[in-house]
Amino acid sequence: MAPSTITPKLLLSVFLVGALAAAAAAQNCGCASNECCSRWGFCGTSPDHCGAGCQSGACSRNEVQVADIVTPAFFNGIMDQSDAGCAGKSFYSRDVFVRALRSYQGFARLGSEDDSRREVAAFFAHATHETGHFCHIEEIDGASRDYCEEDNTQFPCNPSKGYYGRGPLQLSWNFNYGPAGAQIGFDGLNAPETVATDPEISFKTALWFWTNNVQQVMGQGFGATTRAINGALECDGRNSATVQRRAEFYTEYCRQLGVAPGDNLTC
Repeated sequence: MAPSTITPKLLLSVFLVGALAAAAAAQNCGCASNECCSRWGFCGTSPDHCGAGCQSGACSRNEVQVADIVTPAFFNGIMDQSDAGCAGKSFYSRDVFVRALRSYQGFARLGSEDDSRREVAAFFAHATHETGHFCHIEEIDGASRDYCEEDNTQFPCNPSKGYYGRGPLQLSWNFNYGPAGAQIGFDGLNAPETVATDPEISFKTALWFWTNNVQQVMGQGFGATTRAINGALECDGRNSATVQRRAEFYTEYCRQLGVAPGDNLTC
């Protein structure tokens, strides 16, 4: 399992994401009927407003129902590959994922139906890798690792809390827990353990991270999503076996969903 979903190489960019997300939370979009409320909380009609991460309004979404792609057979087929004693067996479920999905209507709904299927395959490929087929809720030995960016004054660490990986995409670092909690509605800085105790919030953090940091690179191929998630530890030859493993999950899920995986599968 990767030690975190964010790596040092991406610290600055993700910090900016957090800052902008916090600014968005302070705004009331109130867009006109022909405008989109962007992921940052601003109104407009450009692809940046209406594309990946669009919150409301005239977003560029297709008519795909993601719940129809993520069938019980698809979801349970992943979980069935983990051991019966895994903590995730009684935590993760397809029904909880579908409930969490209601707050992220832009997930896997950009472009064509094939694009939607590829995005679903990519999300679940990474979740499979990060959690061991939905076996793990928390990062293995995560409590022994320091994921506090101490000079981050916007999202300061609580010294008694740990910001190690939790949830389907192993949310990590204070600069992710803070803005994720602000948008979703839990105290990410003072109660990060909520991601490991509330399954709906857990899935919401994964969808929050995905729509803010990964969805926008889907058009560049699956390898770009790996780079966005854990590139500094895995890409450019750092851990080619892990990169290949993620790609294998992706191509298998594309096969199950009846869609071509496309090019650029590794990073």
